[in-house]
Amino acid sequence: MSLPAHLGLRLIVVAILCLAGAVTWIAWDAHASLRWEAATSANRIAAQLARQPGLGSAGPAAIPATAPQTAPAILTLLPGICADIHLGVELPRRFCGDWDGLDAAPAWFRKVLAWEANAEPTMRAIVYRERPIGSVTAWPEPMAAAARVWRRMRLAGGLTLGLAAATVLLSWLAVMRLVAPAGRIVRGLENLDTTGMRSPLPRFAAAEFDRIALACNGLADRLGRTEAERAGLMQRLITVQEEERQALARDLHDAFGQCLAAAGARAAAIELAAPSDREDLREDARGIEAVVSTMQESLRGALARLELPDFAGIGLDDAFRGLVATWRGQLRSSPALHLDVAGDLTDIPVNVSVSVYRIAQELLTNALRHGRPSRIFMRLDRAEVGRQTVTLTLDDDGGGNVPQTATHTGRGLVGIRARLAAFGGNLSLTGTGNGIRACASVPTIG
Repeated sequence: MSLPAHLGLRLIVVAILCLAGAVTWIAWDAHASLRWEAATSANRIAAQLARQPGLGSAGPAAIPATAPQTAPAILTLLPGICADIHLGVELPRRFCGDWDGLDAAPAWFRKVLAWEANAEPTMRAIVYRERPIGSVTAWPEPMAAAARVWRRMRLAGGLTLGLAAATVLLSWLAVMRLVAPAGRIVRGLENLDTTGMRSPLPRFAAAEFDRIALACNGLADRLGRTEAERAGLMQRLITVQEEERQALARDLHDAFGQCLAAAGARAAAIELAAPSDREDLREDARGIEAVVSTMQESLRGALARLELPDFAGIGLDDAFRGLVATWRGQLRSSPALHLDVAGDLTDIPVNVSVSVYRIAQELLTNALRHGRPSRIFMRLDRAEVGRQTVTLTLDDDGGGNVPQTATHTGRGLVGIRARLAAFGGNLSLTGTGNGIRACASVPTIG
């Protein structure tokens, strides 16, 4: 989950807690208000009846008096409050404050407030001339009390909910703007490759993000310099390696090749000069000639792998055609080797041509060594747009496991990746169902 999502979720939780707290406070305040109104109504009725003359007739030593005036007691009741009036031996009389019955609370809300109906009522004594003559019991009427709490909770709860939603939205927008630099920093780190960060990160208003951006820019600069130095070193190592290969090829051709030719000539001379009765000597000479011939064949193969064509003279396309012709001669019949060349390959630098040629040699060797292909298709292509990359693709139908091949630690793929890293190229291996497709892309500018 992203940082804005985390913060947004926490803001929502805080808003829900605030809303729950507000609803609890409203319910408690409404309950306290109703209890206060019930107590106030009881106090008012008791005081009003205590002031009426003639109410002493309700007591044990009654004196003649007019009938009590109890009707005005209704006027002292607050809306939604009910009261029972007990006067002496008279039957209790119940009065309720005026409540219009509108905006009644839903049934489920009345069930939630069932505790209010069971709450202890407020009781006040009616005292006339310092002796009690009755009592007043007041309580909130359940329907009216629920409607009162429901109305207040809707108003205050709706306002609280609106404020909470607005707060969450505005806070989330502020957080999104605040943490936006984190996304740019992550994208900048993801763009770090062999060429370093494509563009430096800008300065940010937040000090923490600004320090991170400066550190990332410094890291990108150091990485770019390191990669440039590594690429230069790799190219130098490749150059030295090719120089050593050419020196070894010359030594093999000039020294070892001449020694093999001399040994073969000496064996032929022995065979011709051997007496007619020394068939064993002639047989040994022919054996030496066979061994020398095999060694010369191996030497020619080694020289073909070590020596390089004259890329400046014949170009990369003709060099590849010569490579395919040589391999066809070695393979004799199977597998069939096909070559397709596309694009203009005339102005490719020599060092790039050497690396592409060596990669093709290694891919061909791997295809034959790790599989049994019946056909090998090789394509050399240079993009017409930009002309900055030459792509070598080799397809074979010899089976093979792509993950196992990609993680193989042999010298072949390691050497290919090292050459490609020196020029900022890349190698991809994909399965074709019946074989493996290897695709190497090498930049021609650098």
